[in-house]
Formats: sequence, structure tokens, C-alpha cells
Amino acid sequence: MFALIDCNNFYASCERLFHPEYNGRPVIVLSNNDGCVIARSNEAKLLGIGMGAIFYQIEALIKEHQILVFSSNYTLYGDMSARVMTNIARFSPEVEVYSIDECFITVPVSSDLESYARRLRNTIIRNTGIPVSVGIASTKTLAKLANKMCKKTGGVCVLETEEQVSAALKDYQVEDLWGVGRSYSSKLIQMGVDTAYDLRKLPIGFVKEHLTIQGLRMWNELWGRSCIPLQTVLERKKGLCTSRSFGKLTSNLEELQEATSSYANRLSLKLRNDKSCATVLSVRLLTNRFKTDQPQASPAISIPLTHPVNNTLDLVKTALYGLKQIYRPGFLFQKVEVIATGLIPDSEVQLDLFSNWNGKKHDKLSQVMDQVNQRFGSGILRMASEGHEQKWKMNRKYLSSCYTTKWDDIPKAR
Repeated sequence: MFALIDCNNFYASCERLFHPEYNGRPVIVLSNNDGCVIARSNEAKLLGIGMGAIFYQIEALIKEHQILVFSSNYTLYGDMSARVMTNIARFSPEVEVYSIDECFITVPVSSDLESYARRLRNTIIRNTGIPVSVGIASTKTLAKLANKMCKKTGGVCVLETEEQVSAALKDYQVEDLWGVGRSYSSKLIQMGVDTAYDLRKLPIGFVKEHLTIQGLRMWNELWGRSCIPLQTVLERKKGLCTSRSFGKLTSNLEELQEATSSYANRLSLKLRNDKSCATVLSVRLLTNRFKTDQPQASPAISIPLTHPVNNTLDLVKTALYGLKQIYRPGFLFQKVEVIATGLIPDSEVQLDLFSNWNGKKHDKLSQVMDQVNQRFGSGILRMASEGHEQKWKMNRKYLSSCYTTKWDDIPKAR
């Protein structure tokens, strides 16, 4: 049996966690640069605020209903996610972290599944304060379906018997099934398949002839035959990217250099955490494609590295070189992307006997920077080329505190 644990309105729940007085009030969380809505509490959903709603277009609604607004605080969300996953891991030896707010685990078949699910849910809520839903079924597809039904069943749903599964499938629209996209759902609806129950009733020959291998796998999963195993070991990443929109459009080369240095620094930290080294570094500039009255450009360059690296100095130096090659004056740029590809494990790096490269020295310096920043706070030590004022930084007017990761932000009890 599989269980899917899903954090309810995760970003909004994290923001309300340290402000109990906000419980019951509508909350929304905004994307980078406070552009659009990426998370909503149930109260905000009832007011008609849709996912992806443009912030400035709903400001009147926000004032009318006194909706609480927060800028995205990924440091807080990432730390709270880690706490939730740690608590989940106490209940099963096999865990697949599916996303920042979702997790699959295997469940002992012999246990009382209803009691198991409620004990799991109550433990997470008690230890982290984050509300979750727990869906249990014989396959991952059915567990995902069961989790969606938790809103009607008090946070826990178990699909154990054939009668329970059939009843759930009859009321479940096919477009809501896990793995069914917009075009695939249109294809199924044209075939007369409106619900998950309709899909399961199709003959196996028809499924093999008219649906993809994904459709056949889904059909088997709906019959309780597991075809999607738990991924307890993450596959090695093939590439890593650091990219965020600027707080304002800019053509200033100095500001672009500061942003590129900052993003290359973050990328190097990602590589070290992943225990990977890059063999190719790419830099790309982008204008705002929605500003149709302005000239558009997206120049890019890919630079093969002399040695596979993950240290800050070499990556920042290479990224700045790439930026100078692609910079075009007269264009207002919205974003810079720094991308590492051709990743290999850092334990498999081969050096050139005849090179004067100071990689080991640069590696040690990066490790010291990591240790200092981990102990005293992110960004305490950084490259001088990242600048001090950083006028290009994202707009995060409604940013909350990092309650769990910064000493100065830890809530104080009176």
C-alpha cells in the first residue's frame, strides 16, 4: 500500500504558523517580484482569487476583504518542508519526496490503515504545526486520488476495498487524474471517457491501441496493479540553474555583473550541495517579452570549462566573462540565467597534469565561505563583485521573517 501526504495550502500555512492570530483570515502568497498569486488559503479561494491572479489587478479586492499578503519566502518554506519530511520518515523506511509539499511512503498492509493515517497526520500537525492530508491506496495513482478526497473526509482517506475504489472513481473527473494533462484529457473526453471509472472500464485491447504507454500504466494503476514504483533514491541532476527576475528592468552593465556574480555564487553552492561539478557554464540575458513596445533580445553563450568545477571563484569568473560576450547596450533586461550542465560527481573529477589551475585552493576557499555562512547566516561572506546595495534585487515588499533559520528572526516569548 502507498500513502501520499500532502501539506494543505503549504506556503500560506507556513506564513500563518508563526502568527496564530491569522488563522481564519484569507492569506495569499505572491511570486517573485510580487507579480502574481502562487498560494492561497481556503478563505482566499472562497473569495474567488484564482491561482496565478495578477497582484495589481486584485488590490481592490485585497483591501475590501483585508486579505493578508506575503512575498514568497522560500528559505522558510524549504526549512518547514524538511521538518515535515523528517517526521514522515519516522513512519516508513521507504520515502519518496515528490515535491516541497508532497511525499509518498509505503504502508504496512497488515496495519489498521485508518488509525495509521490519523496517527501520521496528527503527529505531523503536532510536531510541525503544518496541516496535512493523508491518502492511502494500493497504487500511487489511487493514493493521489484518495488524497484529493481528503477535503470531504476530515483529512484522511483510505481506499482499501474494491467498493471504496469504485465509488471514488465514479465521482472523479478524468482531467483531475494524476498524469493527465490538458491535451490528454481532451483526447479522453472525445472518446467518451469523462471519469476515472470510465477510463478503468475500457477494454485492455482498446487501451493498448488508442492510448500511450502512460495511459496503459494509468489503467493498470486504477485496477490496483502498481506500475509506478517508489523512487527512494533521487536521480543525479543533469543540470542546475539559478535565475530570478530583477526588481526593475536594467541596461546597466555594472548591475548585470552584480546579479550574474550573485547567481553564479548561488549556483556554486547548489553544485556543492549536490556533490557535483559542472563541465559547461551557460549565461543568458532576457528582456521582458510582455513589453512589446521595447526591443527584444535573449543573447546566450555556453562556455566549456577547462576543468569540472563547483567552486565559487572559477564559476563567478567564467560567468562574468560570458556576460561581457553577450551584453548588448540599449536593451532593458529583466533576467539573467546562469546554468551549469554536463554535471559529473565531484569524486570523479580528473585533473590535467600540465595545467596551472588553482582548483584545490579555490575549493578550500569556497568550503570556508560555506562554513562561515552556515554558522553566521547566508550572505555574511560573498564575492565583492556581487555589490553592496544590489539595486537590481527582487521586489519583496511583503516578505516575512525567516523564523527558523536566522537567529535575529527567532520568535521571542514574553
